[in-house]
Amino acid sequence: MRASLNLRESEEIARRCRRRIVSMVHRAGAGHPGGSLSAIDILVVLYGNVLNHRSDLPSWDDRDRFILSKGHASPAMYSILAEHGYINESDLEGFRTLGSVCQGHVDAKWTPGVDFSGGSLGMGLSFGLGVALAAKMEKSERKTWVMLGDGECQEGQIWEAAMASIHHDVQGLYVVLDRNRIQNDRFVEEQIRLGDLSKKWSSFGWRTFQTNGHDHGQLLDVFHEMVSNPHPAILIADTIKGKGVSFMENNPAFHGAPPDDEQLNIALEELL
Repeated sequence: MRASLNLRESEEIARRCRRRIVSMVHRAGAGHPGGSLSAIDILVVLYGNVLNHRSDLPSWDDRDRFILSKGHASPAMYSILAEHGYINESDLEGFRTLGSVCQGHVDAKWTPGVDFSGGSLGMGLSFGLGVALAAKMEKSERKTWVMLGDGECQEGQIWEAAMASIHHDVQGLYVVLDRNRIQNDRFVEEQIRLGDLSKKWSSFGWRTFQTNGHDHGQLLDVFHEMVSNPHPAILIADTIKGKGVSFMENNPAFHGAPPDDEQLNIALEELL
């Protein structure tokens, strides 16, 4: 069911999830902390106040669907699933180990609460479009949410799905773009300039919104406005890669690298 958190509770959960993220990646000696830390505030607000979901019944037909297209940000996903009881806190200790429910990329086969198996980037919106069309055919009021990365928007399949969503008059499809401006080992604008993303999505017929992706109050206000209209909408959330950990913030080196022992201690101290 849809939860309801006040601002203080929401921000405290985000701090707790950030500590989980850096601890998971450190323990595994691998993973993607930067994009997980930039996305976690968005996930906390979605799961805490927006999504209709049930941890006691992960396959509930009427649940809203959440698709983490940037599936390498799995530490963020696992931390919020643990927070809501889909998986156990002890499951996080198995991150990136053989047989664990917490694989390196999110996997719908192994992990309760995961609706999309991540891996290759650029596929999540196409999958979300199919999910939303299925809901339309079934006359279901469930909503479909997709989280994209900004580097991922260099993939042509994203724009094909954006165009097809309007052509098919899909309802209840909402995208959140984690605009942290860093991909893999370099800044997005050095790889391929994305230009004015708001104008680009608007030109495809999408309703567009933009806000601070770390301000829980602003996020909640925008999410409520998005769902007040069933027409496809996208929120471009301005975020900081590595948010909350000083030496990770805006640092491409921590896209896919774990902190060492000393760095972990510094990070956990900063996240108290």
